[in-house]
This record gives sequence, structure tokens and C-alpha cells, in this order.
Amino acid sequence: MVNHAPLEAEIRKRIAAAGPMPVDEYMGLCLADPDYGYYITRDPLGAHGDFITAPEVSQMFGELIGLWMTAVWKQMGAPPHIRVIELGPGRGTLMKDALRAAQVVPAFRDAVALHLIEISPVLESQQERALESLSMPMFWHPALTDVPDGPAIIIANEFFDALPVKQAIKRPGGWHERRIGIGDDGKLVFVAAAEPIPHFDRLLPPAVRNAPVDSIYEWRNDTAAFDLGKRIADEGGAALVIDYGHAASGAGDTLQAVGQHSYADPLIAPGAVDLTAHVDFEQLIRATEAMGAKAYGPIKQAQFLRRLGIETRANTLKAKAPRAVAADIDAALARLIGQGRTGKDKGMGDLFKAAAFTHPSIGAPPAFEI
Repeated sequence: MVNHAPLEAEIRKRIAAAGPMPVDEYMGLCLADPDYGYYITRDPLGAHGDFITAPEVSQMFGELIGLWMTAVWKQMGAPPHIRVIELGPGRGTLMKDALRAAQVVPAFRDAVALHLIEISPVLESQQERALESLSMPMFWHPALTDVPDGPAIIIANEFFDALPVKQAIKRPGGWHERRIGIGDDGKLVFVAAAEPIPHFDRLLPPAVRNAPVDSIYEWRNDTAAFDLGKRIADEGGAALVIDYGHAASGAGDTLQAVGQHSYADPLIAPGAVDLTAHVDFEQLIRATEAMGAKAYGPIKQAQFLRRLGIETRANTLKAKAPRAVAADIDAALARLIGQGRTGKDKGMGDLFKAAAFTHPSIGAPPAFEI
């Protein structure tokens, strides 16, 4: 008899009781199960983890976001109290670098109360250690809606890609929800629901309606985009979203698993590998604008960082650095703004996009004026 890991055993139990499981339910369990979820039980970042995010590549990334925040705060009229909110703060590296750079505007630093949205006890401990030297009010919450009211600047770097995604597959008779069942060989497999989703064509973007048979379409039902748009529209402020994904809605299967910096089968070892899906920025923008926020972008991460002056910052750092360190700075710069097709964290410049969302009174934030 095969012995499955606890989370896989639970997934199989649910499938046996209720039938094949929707992809978003599977993804949610794999990432956030309170006992065995991937983000609950480990630190996935860094050379010894499963992937590296932009803040871990170079301090330049966080520093430029810190300067972006100070400029946005001034556009808001420099309110004496501002909530800086980060969604999914990782190890706290981005915010540590950002608020260090923001020291050039002392009034902004004095105005900040930091709010971190985190579900992982492991990462929350890392964040607390990383940020304790900031000596500013900071609070942790499980969701954006738990943050007290007031004007805010929200940062979300590689947050939306980890939110569960639903999938549908096109068959000759319509679009059927894609689910996860148990195959004849006893392994977890993708299957299609027996009946098509009623009236699904009416909900699809025009670019997807005429997709060929066997095409896959993805969408997120999570309320995070609505919550972000509502927060900005109701309370004032701005948000910056950086993630890997596509600017326009389209068909395609982007669900992927990453473990030890390599791609893996998303149906093997549930809870032991990271599951993500590309962010559909067109969907994201539609959701936030529906709540009253004003959207800008998306633009490529390379454009965003160049417009904020990353190449100048790299040259400044290299001027004071030994040769070996200068070479590392060049390598980090190439990774952040370069092209690449060998993984989501290699050559981030094109695959990663940046979008900003503001209260309509603010206007275009830095890097999005063009």
C-alpha cells in the first residue's frame, strides 16, 4: 500500500468523498493549509529555498521602491500619517531596503506606520527580525481588510501570482471546469468536469472566445484585487503591483510548480513545492478600476526600474565597490532588467510587469507618467 504525505492523503480523501477537486481549491490547500501548506511550513526564499525574488537579488530593487513611495507620498499632499502596507513581504528584505532609502525624506519616515500582510508564521518571524532596526510602528495582519482605515501606500511584489487560480478547458460542446482527480494508475491527474460551465462564453474576454478546442483559460475569484481597489478608492493613496504575467487576457495554462529552483510537476508532492500562475494584468486592472481606483500600466519591470534610475544607482554602488562586488552588481542589474526564458526568476525584465493604482485625485505616479 502506498503511503502518501499528510496533505496528499487529505486531498485524496476529499476527492474520494466529493469527486474531482477544482484547481483553485487544490492550489489553496497546497499553499495555505494550516498544518501542511507550503507557505505555512517553510521559508521558500533564497539560495537554499525554492526561488529568489527581486528584493533578494539586489538592494537596488527595494531602494528604488522606497524612493517611489516618498514621491507618491508627496503627490498625496504629504499626509502626517501614512500606512505603508506590504502584501506578502517575504523575508522583509524589500521593505527594509525601501525604508532605509526613504530616510532621505525624514518627514515621510516619521509619518509611516508599517502594516504587513502575512499568513506564514515562519516568514513573519523572519520579517520581525529583519525590520526591528527600523524603530517604527509595525503590525501584522492576515488580510488587507484587517488594516485600519486611513491613506495608504500598498506594495505587492510577487503576491498575486500565488493566489489560487481557476481553470477551464475548451471542449467541442463548451468550456468545462478543469479539476484534479485520481487516475487509473492511482496518481493525481487533471480531468474535466462532465458538464460545461453554463453561459461561460459570455464571461470570456473577446480574445479567448474563439480559442481552439483543448485551450485552457485561467481566472481568479479571489477578492484581493477588489479589496486593493476599494482601499485606494475609499481611503486614498496608491498601490504598486509587480509580478510575472501577461498584459492582456488570453488562453493558456500557466500553472506551475517550482522546487529547489527547478520546475516540478504541480500534482506531485502537494505542499512541498511552490505553486503559482501568471497574473492576468487586464483582469487585475478591471477589478481594481471597478472599485474606483485609477490604473496605470502595466509596463515591463525593466522599463519601471530604468525610469526610476536603476542604472544610475548601479553605477553609484560600483564606484565605491571592489571589483568582485562590482561584478555582482552588474549581474544583479542584468537579472532585474534583462530578458530570459529559463525560469520565472531569471531575466526578470520582460516577464515581470509593474502596474500602479491610485486614488483619482493623485495623478500618474513615478515611472508611469509616459
